[in-house]
Order: sequence, then C-alpha cells, then structure tokens
Amino acid sequence: MSVESLISLSSTALFISFLTYLIAIIPLGLSVRSKGKVFSVIGITLTWLGFILQLIYFVTRWYVSGHAPVSNLYEFMTFFGIMLVGSFLIIYHLFRQSVIGLFALPVALLILGFANAFSEDISPLVPSLQSGWLQIHVTTVAFSSAILSIAFVTGIIFLLKAIDPEGKGKKPFFLELVMYFLVIVFGFISLTSIFSMTGYHKNIAFENYSAEAEVYQYNMPPITVPTDSVVVSNDYSEELLNQNNGLIEIPHSIDSRKLNSLAWSFLAGSLIYALIRFVTRHKIISLLKPFTQKVSATTIDEVTYRAIIIGFPLFSLGGLIFGAIWAQMAWGRFWGWDPKEVWALITFLFYAVLLHLRLGGGLRGEQTAWMAIIGFSIIVFNQVFVNLVIAGLHSYA
Repeated sequence: MSVESLISLSSTALFISFLTYLIAIIPLGLSVRSKGKVFSVIGITLTWLGFILQLIYFVTRWYVSGHAPVSNLYEFMTFFGIMLVGSFLIIYHLFRQSVIGLFALPVALLILGFANAFSEDISPLVPSLQSGWLQIHVTTVAFSSAILSIAFVTGIIFLLKAIDPEGKGKKPFFLELVMYFLVIVFGFISLTSIFSMTGYHKNIAFENYSAEAEVYQYNMPPITVPTDSVVVSNDYSEELLNQNNGLIEIPHSIDSRKLNSLAWSFLAGSLIYALIRFVTRHKIISLLKPFTQKVSATTIDEVTYRAIIIGFPLFSLGGLIFGAIWAQMAWGRFWGWDPKEVWALITFLFYAVLLHLRLGGGLRGEQTAWMAIIGFSIIVFNQVFVNLVIAGLHSYA
C-alpha cells in the first residue's frame, strides 16, 4: 500500500473507533439498568472492536511516520484515549463493572475529540525528540495517566452514588462543577469543529521577545492577541489596519492564540451547560445518579485505590525518572524547572500524599474519590493548559 493509503487507513480506523465507542455507550447504559448480561456483552464487545481499530490507527501511523506517534498534542491525546480505553478493559475483566465503561467511554471520546482540534499532519521530529526515549518516556506517561484517569471515573461514580444531588452544601456543588468543566471540553470540541467547517482564519503578526516577526493564524475570532499586534493578509505582505485584531492584549510569554481557544471554550461550554439545565430542569449529576443505583460503593472504592496504586509508580517511572534521563541527553541537565517538569513533580507529590493517607491515615470512600478527581485535574492541567498556554521546552503542540 502507498503512504497515502496507509494514512487514510489510519485516519479511517480512528474515526470508526470513535463512532463505535459512541454506539457502545447505549448498551453499557442499558446494562446498568437491567438484570441480564446481554447488554453488557454487547457494550464490551463494541468497546473491544473500537480498541482494536484504535490500535490499527496507532500501528499504521507509527509505520508511516517511522516513530511512535506521540510527538505532538494530537498524537499524545489520541494515544491517551487509546490507553484510557485499554485501562478500562483491563479493569472490567478484573472487576466486571460495566458501569465504569459507561462513564469512561465519554471521557475517552472527549479526549479524542480534543485531539482532533489539532493538526493531524505527520511532520519530521524536532531534534530533541529524535530519540528512543520518545516512545519510552511519553508512552509510559500516557499509559500511567490513563490508569489514573480510571480512578477519576470511579471517583465520579462513587460520589454520584453517595451524594444527594439535590441536597444543600458544598459536595453537590463541586461535583456539578466537575460536570461543568467536562461540558467546557465538549464546547471546545464543538466550536473548533464548527469554525473548521466554515474555514475561518485570521493572521495576526507581532514582534516576539527575540525581536523577530512572528505570525499567529487564528482559527476562531480573536479575543486575546499579542501585545502590539496587527492583522495581516494571507501572504503576510500587507497590514490590514482597518480590521479589529482582538479585545485583550496578552504578554508574549503567554500564547495568546491558544489562550483564545480556551476563552472561546468557556463561552461555548457555559452556553451548552446553561442549555442543558434549561431543557432538563435538573443538574447534570441528577441526570446521571440513576445509573449508579446498582453500584457497590465498596467495589468502586476498591477499583479507585487499585487504579492509583498501579498508575502512581508507572507515572513516577515514566514522568520523572525516564523524563530526567531524556532531559539529560537532550538538554544537558536532569532538571530545569520547565513548567511541564514542575507540574509532573506536583502530580507525583499529590498522588504520593494520597497513597500515604490511604495506607496510613485510613483515607476511604468519599475522601479518596475527591482526591482522585483533584489528581485527574492536575494531570489535565499539565497535559492541556501547560502545553497550550505556558511557553516551555515541552510545548510541541
């Protein structure tokens, strides 16, 4: 097969897997409300089919590119989604809890949809990534993060089971806040898809800290722009001074183009969330709680703990030790306080404290669930916000 055919096969396999997971949610949802096992079998079978299609995408893209496809944000998030589904399948065959898939697959779909917002073009590796440590370090981080994400999912399930969504207090509020942020991600995916279909773009030029001319191509109307920037034509040859170049000027230390995407995401996500609340007249957690009626809180708490106790040492190995070795080889130092390195350390310390409190302090139930959610938030902040907004040596997206 030609390279073009293999690339097409890779993209098609990933797209079909996305649709397969979308369909699999239906029988998984029915399985947690019925007594028989037929819906569970159908849902898990479809999940396995989607996972195999994802592996076809991954292997094919690796063959075409000549390196592990984890070198940019599109590839990393896609692999993250693969590992999340793979982690669920492992957990399912250990604990036989199909309800985990009902909540894990939507998270995987959000991750895959988020990845699709970035360019899927295969490009040569930058010099610092031309190393065998690429697949060792990044794949280990993605796999460990995916397993820790299962703890986030089971934490959500546990809290939906334990908390009265219509009750007063902080617990229902913060659990609903988690749902709101998931809707924000959905808003980002929807918005980027819409503007992509319309073909919108605007070029904004500015002078960076190195006194060099740089141009950002905005794929959504600019809200945040670099300081002292101007709108330029498509060939960058003419300044279009009569066009509005944005509402807020941002220092060059922050990527204003990517911050613009985050701003639009919150606007779109907030609108979608308000629409859900208006149509259903209920909180999202109230809509989801019935799916947890037959759940064993003890079993779900055990799954949360098992996921953390597996994911934490893997993250420590891949995120810190392997990362430090590669940093020494690529940049001549084991540690440099790069934003990505700092947040990897914060992630490590957080889960270390969690396990210490679990093993020595009797942390159980709701406390473990809340901490698993916070841990996942730290992972997402590191993998998304740090990559998109804060400039650093790891910003390959």
